[in-house]
Amino acid sequence: MTRVIYDVVEHDGGFAYKVGDVFSETFPTHQAALDAAVAAADRQQQTGETEAIRYQTADGKWHDELASGEDRPETEVEDELVEPSENGERRETQLP
Repeated sequence: MTRVIYDVVEHDGGFAYKVGDVFSETFPTHQAALDAAVAAADRQQQTGETEAIRYQTADGKWHDELASGEDRPETEVEDELVEPSENGERRETQLP
C-alpha cells in the first residue's frame, strides 16, 4: 500500500506542510500548518468514485487505467516541530 507522509516544517517565514519535495501554502502559525496537514491527510483517505485516469510517466509515455475509489493511501502527519515540554505536555516551537 502507498504511504503518504505530511511533514510540518518551517517555510518562507512561517510554517507549511510538505509531501515529498512539494510545500503547501505558508501559514502564519505552526498550529495552522499542523491543522491543515491533518485535514489534508484525512481528505486523502476518503473513498471516492472509481474513475478512468490518464497520466504521463517520467519517460514521456502516457498510461490509461481504471483507478478504484477504494484504493486510498495510508497517510501520516509528522511534526518534528512539536516537542514535549519539561512537564510532559506538548508545546509548539515558534519562529523568532
